[in-house]
Amino acid sequence: MVQEDQHKINSKIRAEEVRLVGDNVEIGVYPTKQALSIADEQGLDLVEISPNANPPVCKVMDYKKFLYEQKKRDKALKSKATKVVVKEIRFGPQTDDHDYEFKKKHAEKFLKDGAKLKAFVFFKGRSIVFKEQGQILLLRLAQDLEEYGKVEQMPKLEGKRMIMFIAPKKK
Repeated sequence: MVQEDQHKINSKIRAEEVRLVGDNVEIGVYPTKQALSIADEQGLDLVEISPNANPPVCKVMDYKKFLYEQKKRDKALKSKATKVVVKEIRFGPQTDDHDYEFKKKHAEKFLKDGAKLKAFVFFKGRSIVFKEQGQILLLRLAQDLEEYGKVEQMPKLEGKRMIMFIAPKKK
């Protein structure tokens, strides 16, 4: 969010001279006192927009309105940013065909809706000896979902889980 002290306004401007810009203003270099009186006459604020310039550039504007507009712009940009949703599907190393098909249908739906998919095989107890079966299962899923998404991360064993990520294809 924008803090009020981000810009120097009115009496907080310490420079001797300022370059004045803005609507209904004669653009030029003025002593700070004169620039302040010009802003006062219009019922607006004198805002330092470029403090590093020589002399600093100040604009005559309604500061509260400027902050409000900036906040609105930031909010609009934030709402346009895409939020990545990650859906998970869990398999066991001995998942049978019916369960596999059922979960594959869900995976298709998630990818069509634009969510990322995290498919993993969970190894309980001694089932970790079936690592190859888990990998084969995940690779088969990746192949079946090829038209809906592309594999972002190949199956990788992390502890008792073998994880694979699939990202949706752009339309």
